[in-house]
Amino acid sequence: MVQVRAVTAVLATAAFLVTTGCSSGGQEGSDGSGALPGIGSTAPQSPSSQSAAPEKTPPAKGSVTVLRTVTEGLDTPWGLAPLPEGGLLVSSRDKGTITRIDEKTGKKTLLGDVPGVAPAGEGGLLGIALSPDYASDHMIYAYLTTASDNRIVRMLYDERKPSDEQLGAPDTIFKGIPKGMIHNGGRIAFGPDKMLYAGAGETGDRGQAQDKKALGGKILRMTPDGEPAPGNPLPDSVVYSYGHRNVQGLAWDDKQRLWASEFGQDTWDELNQIKPGDNYGWPVVEGISHDAKFHNPVAQWPTDDASPSGIAYADGSIWMAGLKGERLWRIPLNGTKTSAAPEAFLKGKYGRLRTVVSAGGDRLWLTTSETDGRGSPVKGDDRLLEVEVK
Repeated sequence: MVQVRAVTAVLATAAFLVTTGCSSGGQEGSDGSGALPGIGSTAPQSPSSQSAAPEKTPPAKGSVTVLRTVTEGLDTPWGLAPLPEGGLLVSSRDKGTITRIDEKTGKKTLLGDVPGVAPAGEGGLLGIALSPDYASDHMIYAYLTTASDNRIVRMLYDERKPSDEQLGAPDTIFKGIPKGMIHNGGRIAFGPDKMLYAGAGETGDRGQAQDKKALGGKILRMTPDGEPAPGNPLPDSVVYSYGHRNVQGLAWDDKQRLWASEFGQDTWDELNQIKPGDNYGWPVVEGISHDAKFHNPVAQWPTDDASPSGIAYADGSIWMAGLKGERLWRIPLNGTKTSAAPEAFLKGKYGRLRTVVSAGGDRLWLTTSETDGRGSPVKGDDRLLEVEVK
């Protein structure tokens, strides 16, 4: 058992200044630090949020203990979905497969290939999620890149069938999300409202992010059948929020508030609290802005410290997996703002970190991403870890 105590995020530069410009670059794997303007920066709070009744806050300092390596030998793991009956499903971005992992023994069982996946660059078989009615319908949802677009499909999972034959034919519920070699987004999750949320990247075409009619650079919200969800901010549209660059993390806190992590370009990666219909600024601004028409991030990091992908909520904090940053970030919350400076754990110990999901209570599941073309794989594999957090 390896226990790693917190390393408090401190920016090497003194500036926690508002960043309104963009620069060149834009790898999937940039990183960052922080939350309060200047140190893992946090945005100024509105009067209404400042006057709200205080919520119970977690301790300023936390800890992370890696309890065990559940399994190794994973290839480009991306999506991760715990099963209610036990075990976890993991998608392989480049192989286009879904595998079941026994969380007790680490044994891997191949469910099958997902037809139509066309992996290239950052695209492939990305996020997966279980139907909100999984107990009765056994449906798995997947976000995937095809030859023409990114789309969301659902498949019947039948574990009674032989290995490699357990997935039914995919039923496309939503298509036409733009694809690219970069910035495909790809995280999907069902919310407390049983609606399906998806992070759609702008594929390097920045103008999409501010175009409310385009699907790129958005968080989308739809019914399980792929129709615009009731209550969406735009009529007859799945667009839920806009002005995003590349959202790869979605999670809800214990008050059912939606949070999203977002890759910056060269300056700031972001953690955002999502409000329907709000504009999160890209490409006009990156990071915290003084322009009131843009919704500021709750926390921001230089792009060498994070490159955030998956996020999860546990023990009063958002936990964020960093790719280029090769660390797990803890962002303690007080309502919709940070209660203390973000902390970094596991820095460099396991390489690039892709996906983190709640395992219940103070436990997390965490996957590495050394085989995604930007890591340094040892024996060409990735692993699934069980982590205790405080």
